[in-house]
Amino acid sequence: MTDQEKKDRYMKQERQAKILDLIVKKQIGTQEELTAELEKAGFVVTQATVSRDIREMKLTKIARSDGRLQYVAYRKTPQDLSEKYARIFRDGFISMDNAQNILVIRTVSGMAMAVAAALDHMEMPEVVGSIAGDDTIMCAVRSVDDTISIMGRLRRLIDDAGNEERGKDTDAD
Repeated sequence: MTDQEKKDRYMKQERQAKILDLIVKKQIGTQEELTAELEKAGFVVTQATVSRDIREMKLTKIARSDGRLQYVAYRKTPQDLSEKYARIFRDGFISMDNAQNILVIRTVSGMAMAVAAALDHMEMPEVVGSIAGDDTIMCAVRSVDDTISIMGRLRRLIDDAGNEERGKDTDAD
């Protein structure tokens, strides 16, 4: 690595550390605001550089109480990811059935690949592999007993979400 590459890497690390500091201390909602704050702090940056940093740092925006958006550093924990995959599964799921050790899942049109990807990330070592079309997923499962077990777990996943929604409805009353 050349001296210039080392300097560039160091400046990038410093700039990204400053970005984190700024979004924690100030309510920054646009790339333009972030660019201006970095310039006030002595960094020479373009909007393209700030845009790349935002993408690399996986910053996201959340809505404030006044409705405006603000950048935050969102760290995905394993719990966040498993909830995300469960939500994708629930949102796309229509029905399921089995033919021996083949689990067939019907989804909303266009959602089969997303639901199959979510299934791939759920901890189900019994699933050997899956194939997704537009609205159907076929999962090869190790045995008929494993297929029945997985169907039960997936039904509980769907039922648990329904129970949570009903709980929210009664809380609002």
